[in-house]
Amino acid sequence: MIVEVNVPVFAESITEGTLLSWHKKVGEPVARDEVLVDIETDKVVLEVPAPQAGVLVEIIVQDGETVETQQLLAKIDTEAAASTQEAPAQEAPPAAAQTSAAPASSSQSGVAMPAAAKLAAEKGVDISNVQGSGRDGRVLKEDVQNAAPSTPKATPATAPLPVGERPEQRVPMSRLRARVAERLLASQQENAILTTFNEVNMKPVMDLRNKYKEKFEKEHGVKLGFMSFFVKAAVAALKKFPVVNASVDGKDIVYHGYFDIGIAIGSPRGLVVPILRDADQMSIADIERAIVDYAVKAKDGKIAIEDLTGGTFSITNGGTFGSMMSTPIINPPQSAILGMHATKERAVVENGQVVVRPMMYLALSYDHRIIDGREAVLTLVTIKDLLEDPARLLLDL
Repeated sequence: MIVEVNVPVFAESITEGTLLSWHKKVGEPVARDEVLVDIETDKVVLEVPAPQAGVLVEIIVQDGETVETQQLLAKIDTEAAASTQEAPAQEAPPAAAQTSAAPASSSQSGVAMPAAAKLAAEKGVDISNVQGSGRDGRVLKEDVQNAAPSTPKATPATAPLPVGERPEQRVPMSRLRARVAERLLASQQENAILTTFNEVNMKPVMDLRNKYKEKFEKEHGVKLGFMSFFVKAAVAALKKFPVVNASVDGKDIVYHGYFDIGIAIGSPRGLVVPILRDADQMSIADIERAIVDYAVKAKDGKIAIEDLTGGTFSITNGGTFGSMMSTPIINPPQSAILGMHATKERAVVENGQVVVRPMMYLALSYDHRIIDGREAVLTLVTIKDLLEDPARLLLDL
């Protein structure tokens, strides 16, 4: 019995994807629900499982090709015996076709697929020297896996060393990276973005965390970080200034009666912003667990489309990479975003005395079309005040 393998049904906001790489070859056995191929969309990477156990007898769409929802990808024979050889459709082209172009020009004219380019960079393989076996000479992931790492070419002792070499490598953007670029550019073009700054003394939060982190981890099974304090403080500030939690829809302002906080997370494929839904109803432990889960999913490429949909306000932490100050870009259709930065010891004045405190710069970028400077500044001041007196977060003050 022949069973078809189709592209999963995409979310409404996704129209197409790119087939990244097959995990199986024609003639190989597959188990039910075993991942056969990865498809990259502009939001997530989808894994396509085998609908039935059997033998993969035909691959219709090759690595790097564009696919649409429910498109036929491959066929599985549930009654066939496994073979070590590929089907005729997958055999090498005739010798006549091979001789129509020299090997050197074929490899140079072929385009490296995203997965192949990434693996080549990791293995130190010169992609220009890899013979592509994909359609139109495209270099596939398997081609890079079979290639040897690049080594410097030997030159005669009398020959001069190359001077002025300026190597370049052209790699196509992934769909996720292209989509992020598109959205951020649109945000700058469509929003009237301003940024207000402040600084916060992190000592009270750090003291509280150091005092209870061991008990917290033992009780809740997750480490106590700093992001949960910022989420709680941000939610409290958004309750006081609802317009910062609102969005623009044409000529209307949409005030949201809920608090879905996006947390920017770096992943191997680019920046993703999963959502903490109803963050006002989450405990600090709930927030920490959700953030850890999202971080693991992002690292493994398991983030679901539903995890990234929606959001009324976002928080990004450039401090994890050492950033001292930045102007974060609003994540549409939201109207504001909070930027955290590196905590550094600095000399500050308290009660007329110069003391050393762990200080962090905060930045709030906002859409000036609906948020006035007063609301933006007071929102950031509220977040600062709550972090410098974290007991107020528990007492709702």
